[in-house]
Amino acid sequence: MDEMIAPDACGTMAEVRAGVDAVDRAIGTLLATRFGYMRAAARIKPERGMVRDEERKRQVIDAAAADARAAGWPENAARALWEVLVEASIAYEMELFDKARG
Repeated sequence: MDEMIAPDACGTMAEVRAGVDAVDRAIGTLLATRFGYMRAAARIKPERGMVRDEERKRQVIDAAAADARAAGWPENAARALWEVLVEASIAYEMELFDKARG
C-alpha cells in the first residue's frame, strides 16, 4: 500500500483523504484478484446450478462479519458490503459460465 499516515495520526483532511485514496486503490487491487477467482470458479464448476451456493454465501458473509468485529469496525457494515460483493461475484461468475458454455 502507498505510504500514508495512520488514521489516528492524521491532522488534516488532506492526510485523511490521501489515506482513504490509498486504501481504496489497495481494495481495488484485491477485488481484481477476488474476481480472478470467480473466473476460475466459472471455468471449474461443471454445472450452472453450482454457481449460486447459498450455504457458501452465508459462510463468506459470516466470516466477513466476524473479521470486522475482531478488527473493530461495524459488523453490520461488513455484512452489507459482503452481500453486495458476493452477489456481484455470483453475477460475474454466472455471466462467464454462460459465455463459456453458451
